[in-house]
Amino acid sequence: MAAPQNPATTPTTSGRATPVAPAPSSVPRTVGRFALAAALATAGIGHLTVSREEFQAQVPPWVPLDPDVVVLASGVVEIALAAALALAPRKHRWLVGWVVAAFFVAIFPGNISQYVTGTDGFGLDTDQARALRLPFQPVLVLWALWSTGAWRTWRARRAAAGGGSR
Repeated sequence: MAAPQNPATTPTTSGRATPVAPAPSSVPRTVGRFALAAALATAGIGHLTVSREEFQAQVPPWVPLDPDVVVLASGVVEIALAAALALAPRKHRWLVGWVVAAFFVAIFPGNISQYVTGTDGFGLDTDQARALRLPFQPVLVLWALWSTGAWRTWRARRAAAGGGSR
């Protein structure tokens, strides 16, 4: 009869056990998800109120809509996404994560346009300041995917379907 295995280790092909990383705590993800929801709600309210003109500076000149309409619509979307992050049941959070990530990707051209056109807004009044802001957009995308478990869910589903675990 084989000796019982320690649940904190996993056997390897050499017969030696290697430590298994503990499952990540849901507390950091939950805190991250609520922090992202708060940031989106704050930005959304700003779009609709005190920062409306500042946000208009980020609407690229090639967008065929009135910048005010774009700002108002994006503010409503941000508030809705904040609510979804905070209130979505666990089984749907992964989908909310992908939608929030897609939103951050969709608004990134506005940040690029602000840099390329040299448009001032939110205290970003130099090319250096506008350029330093650009790397933070991918961080928001990753934050949305991590805090909702979207990336982990996608990987698990892919592995279960035989597509690997990359």
